Amino acid sequence: MSKTILVTGGAGFIGANFVLEWLRLGLGKVVNLDKLTYAGNLENLLAVQHNPQHVFVHGDIGDQTLVTKLLHEHQPTAIINFAAESHVDRSIHGPEDFIQTNVLGSFHLLESVRAYWNQLSQADRQVWRFLHVSTDEVYGSLTADAPAFTENHAYAPNSPYSASKAASDHLVRAYHHTYGLPTLTTNCSNNYGPHHFPEKLIPLVIHNALTGKALPIYGTGLQIRDWLYVTDHCSAIRRVLEVGQVGEVYNVGGWNEMANINVVKTLCQILDSKKPRADGQSYAEQISFVEDRLGHDQRYAIDASKIHQQLGWKPAESFESGIEKTVTWYLENQAWVNNVTSGEYRHWVAKHYAERGEELA
Repeated sequence: MSKTILVTGGAGFIGANFVLEWLRLGLGKVVNLDKLTYAGNLENLLAVQHNPQHVFVHGDIGDQTLVTKLLHEHQPTAIINFAAESHVDRSIHGPEDFIQTNVLGSFHLLESVRAYWNQLSQADRQVWRFLHVSTDEVYGSLTADAPAFTENHAYAPNSPYSASKAASDHLVRAYHHTYGLPTLTTNCSNNYGPHHFPEKLIPLVIHNALTGKALPIYGTGLQIRDWLYVTDHCSAIRRVLEVGQVGEVYNVGGWNEMANINVVKTLCQILDSKKPRADGQSYAEQISFVEDRLGHDQRYAIDASKIHQQLGWKPAESFESGIEKTVTWYLENQAWVNNVTSGEYRHWVAKHYAERGEELA
């Protein structure tokens, strides 16, 4: 059934992929609220810029007046909250932005939603949903032989980023238990795929390899992550939104644990095949080990049994198929990469709005 949803953070990596998939599948109208900080990029949404089912709004989830206006104007049946500051290194060097967006922003959003939801009819309340997208990093770090994170794993965040996301998760839980707000929470593992801002490991390595720069690996490179292809994550969110039990948490993983160094070596092998270096050497020659990140978590691993057993979801992509698609996308979209890495995408945003006769507030 076609429905209207409000997506926050829908110009970022995961949010944009979710919006594109939702519209491609013809599932209804998307009101897309994004603050367009450094990682929010309207070029991610070029394919739907003229789609009447996509309404983009430049704004902050912490702006209760704006959010309230959007809720009353568009009357969505669900909110999917992707809006977040999400890079660990940035949180180490500047934690305040993470507190402002991930904690206070989430609080203000929840307050706007609670006021709106309270005035809905009983029937409309029953079908309304607030889905909060979070991370496996809230659970902390695992030893090499420890069982993977389940939904019952105690929170033990180790970075300002993960601590701020843990706080937002707790707020969402509290608003369900205290006020009855129909919430759902997903905690995902490391995403990868198209439109990934090139400060994260996979797009950074691809970009640096192609531009002849060093491929920086923290410490020994033996830190282990579970890798989830972004469109698999999107399908999991749609499934949780459709049939997830209100108040529940669902861990979403790719069943692909891999050490960072092996991810980088795999990327080098694919690039060696698809776009060989002019000198005939492997891109692996560019690997460089650098000082480890402060408080670096050694292993994340998601046990996604609950969402599989209860909701029937599992990832469609293996790491091998997903990483092949990812490299191909970056090779075919070098203009996007160049605009992002040079900052030109910000000029594009201003020009895009000027052409439409709109103001970028």
